[in-house]
Amino acid sequence: MSASALPPKRRFQLVLIKPSHYGEDGYVIRWWRATIPSNSLASVYGIAQDCLARRVLGPDVEIDIEAIDEFSTWVDIPQLIGRFSGHDNFGVVMLVGVQSNQYPRALDIARPLRKAGIQVAIGGFHVSGCLAMLDGSAVDLDAGRAMGVSLFAGEAEGRLDIVLHDAVARQLKPTYNFLNDLPGIDGTPTPFLPVENVRRTLGLSTSFDAGRGCPYQCSFCTIINVQGRKSRFRSPDDVEALVRSNWKQGVYKYFITDDNFARNKHWEEILDRLIWLRESQGIPLGLLIQVDTLCHKIPNFVEKAKRAGVTRVFIGLENINPDNLLAAKKRQNKITEYRQMLLAWKDQGILTLAGYILGFPADTPESIRNDIEIIQRELPIDILEFFCLTPLPGSEDHKTLWTAKIPMDPDLNNYDLEHVCTAHSRMSQDQWKAIYRDAWALYYTPEHMKTLLLRGAATGVNLSSLVKLLLTFSLTQRLEQVHPLQSGVLRLRHPSERRPGLAAESTLLFWPKLIFEIARKTVVTIAALSRLAVLGIKISRDPNRLAYRDRALSRSDDDDEGGLELLTQTLSAKQAAAHQKKVFELTHRPG
Repeated sequence: MSASALPPKRRFQLVLIKPSHYGEDGYVIRWWRATIPSNSLASVYGIAQDCLARRVLGPDVEIDIEAIDEFSTWVDIPQLIGRFSGHDNFGVVMLVGVQSNQYPRALDIARPLRKAGIQVAIGGFHVSGCLAMLDGSAVDLDAGRAMGVSLFAGEAEGRLDIVLHDAVARQLKPTYNFLNDLPGIDGTPTPFLPVENVRRTLGLSTSFDAGRGCPYQCSFCTIINVQGRKSRFRSPDDVEALVRSNWKQGVYKYFITDDNFARNKHWEEILDRLIWLRESQGIPLGLLIQVDTLCHKIPNFVEKAKRAGVTRVFIGLENINPDNLLAAKKRQNKITEYRQMLLAWKDQGILTLAGYILGFPADTPESIRNDIEIIQRELPIDILEFFCLTPLPGSEDHKTLWTAKIPMDPDLNNYDLEHVCTAHSRMSQDQWKAIYRDAWALYYTPEHMKTLLLRGAATGVNLSSLVKLLLTFSLTQRLEQVHPLQSGVLRLRHPSERRPGLAAESTLLFWPKLIFEIARKTVVTIAALSRLAVLGIKISRDPNRLAYRDRALSRSDDDDEGGLELLTQTLSAKQAAAHQKKVFELTHRPG
């Protein structure tokens, strides 16, 4: 039989969607350019590409794979339905990496698809966290099952084949649960997204995970219950392969999504390989990594991170009150190490971003205001990010409240670390909401942003990058009512993206209103950028910029750390400082 006489191959439609969630206005949060690339989407896409290469569905079936990140792409549901209809619904839509705040939107995408007879599966932290910690039907999982959506818990390496085979047979199981059999990731397909997707992020950046799992026990964290407490790692060869594949399409900036890259036991081999790729192979890497507050104690870690191309580092500072850290089982955070750790990064000219959680047991509006003032004066942090302590499904905190039947917000859309989702013993919900909003303005004052630029110039950070970060983090919550990590360039909307149950807006009013809003926010943003840029240029041209010093940049040998309010504001802080001093004296005793 000639090739032309062969029967045409069947084309299986595999559409991977990373859903967004609804903003305060009821519309999906979507941007012309998004800030953070989705590693979940990249991971599943890489695995799907491997399935295609291995012809897992047989020689007579082609797999058409499309990846959609709703944070930067409009999900045109009628178009999707038409596409599947043209292939006799031969395929599956997978909603991947779905967090709890994205689960309502995931269901809203799935509903019309299921009505049209299209197979749908949902995976990610919400499904996995609920199945890991609760009774298997809690927190709206049954809502998905009721519409015939398949739920996937665990990780897709080595398991996507199973789901695809079931989808080809149109026999998806109600639940796939692989939580008790987490795969190794060494030698598995690496995260990858086509450049068309990457172009929709700021700075043409993508992501990958060099490791998964975390050994710590933070009660607010879902990672330890979804990805496990046993760490699993990619090899340096895996990392080199993904860097080279991305470099072929002109992509070289990465967010390494490990919750704590410093605890990756292969960190040095990976950094050495990245250093080699930068310095010997000419690949210009730019990296953002996440680390803990003790990373500076690892010999050569900070220095090699710089050589590997790390330009920004995110630190889970969480709080400066030891009582709060202990209550959250964040025992690894030592406030006595904060300054030395931050100064170590400053010595390398690397921008520091730190997460700070509001709503721990000892917090009050007054204590939070005081904490922010101390941080401004005494800690050399560039960017401070605020979050509300949130009982995320999949965390120990959520399970404790759920088991005790303590009320929590029933709307999962609010579980985005920006909303108050349960009661607090020392603050009313209104007080908690107010101090979260106020915290951004309290930290990002014009005076403190000038100080941050002065510190940046004195320590050699990229002032242009710092200006952009200051612009984003000082404006986003006020202008867009979303966390800066959910931000981007130009907030977009479409009438079809309004949350079901909310009144539809008049089309005649919708588009003019959107255009006016974009114009207004653009004017505000350009004005703020101009002020920061002019200030940054002035500081960068100051011949005395390197001589700038303040309390935060001072070293222990030229400043009495015992006088820092960071270490004296509470009894537990004083005890931590006294313990640190005692340890130092014992370990540095002569003879």
